[in-house]
Amino acid sequence: MIRVLLVEDSPTMRHHLRESLAADPELQVVGEAADGAQAVDLVRRLRPDVVTMDMMLPTMSGMVATEHIMAEHPTPILVVSSADRQELFTTYNALAAGAVDVLEKPRGDASDADWGLRLRSAVRLVSRIRVITHPRARLDGRGRPPASAEPVAEPRVGDLLRVIALGASTGGPGALTELLRALPAVFHPPVLCVQHIAASEPFAVAFSDWLAGQTGRDVSYAREGTPVGALGGRVILAPPDRHLTVRDGVLRLSDAPPRHSCRPSVDVLFESIAAEFGPSAAGCLLTGMGRDGAEGLLRMRGRGAITFAQDEASCVVYGMPREAALLDAAAYVLPPARIAARLVEMQPAGSQR
Repeated sequence: MIRVLLVEDSPTMRHHLRESLAADPELQVVGEAADGAQAVDLVRRLRPDVVTMDMMLPTMSGMVATEHIMAEHPTPILVVSSADRQELFTTYNALAAGAVDVLEKPRGDASDADWGLRLRSAVRLVSRIRVITHPRARLDGRGRPPASAEPVAEPRVGDLLRVIALGASTGGPGALTELLRALPAVFHPPVLCVQHIAASEPFAVAFSDWLAGQTGRDVSYAREGTPVGALGGRVILAPPDRHLTVRDGVLRLSDAPPRHSCRPSVDVLFESIAAEFGPSAAGCLLTGMGRDGAEGLLRMRGRGAITFAQDEASCVVYGMPREAALLDAAAYVLPPARIAARLVEMQPAGSQR
């Protein structure tokens, strides 16, 4: 049995959640909470396998409840939220604090036909994730992951980095925020990023604004035909359901078939970067479930690029980085902030501007 705690202040929505989960005999609702403080207490007492978390709650918000849960009794949290803009930003804050996935609440239209099935699938998926005490949610300093013990090689001397390629999935919002915040404002190479977001388009589209607010950087979605040389210092995201590549020095967007069930795919981006930039690129594969990006990172390393994988201690899900480590695709295995520091070190003096 997968034991589920429902956190939702609306009795009608709690009933809908309960009835939807009841269709699967292996999903058992073990408790219900109408506010964040009650949710934190029930997680402590019941130790559920999964928490479904609303964001807009009385007494203690879903965001604060997520921080407490991930600091005190780490539990896979599925955010069940509306696509209201304020709630979207709170949802991404919760994902950065350790929640592992998001499902949009029913809209009241034809898209609701398979909502119960999507809820049950999401609950099953997040129940398999071994979560950590999240570093963003340490409240009073508890749960900080130890510093990576990986040996650090000497900085590479050679080509100037012309582009950074990042890939992330589950846990990515927090890891991306940590890495980008650690880059100085004058860091010039553009950062091209694929972040898997298993949610509706409103959630995905709002991600660029949220990430810009968290990091203070210029973040936007890729546009077909933009020259990479014109993107200095900017963070460019693959749009929802489009592959992002670089060809002949410009951004390309594609509706090609998914790779590893993913579109956008990290592998697709990394492979194009390997072919286009070779040793003048860096690739970073961050937290996430599955194996998307591992082979592409190996391709980048084979073409002389500098490659990184996030270390296990700081990952929400050590899936994609683990696959890269198994392939020996990553020259460095480090937490996000140290990846950023190494990228800065690898830029020759005077080249940051």
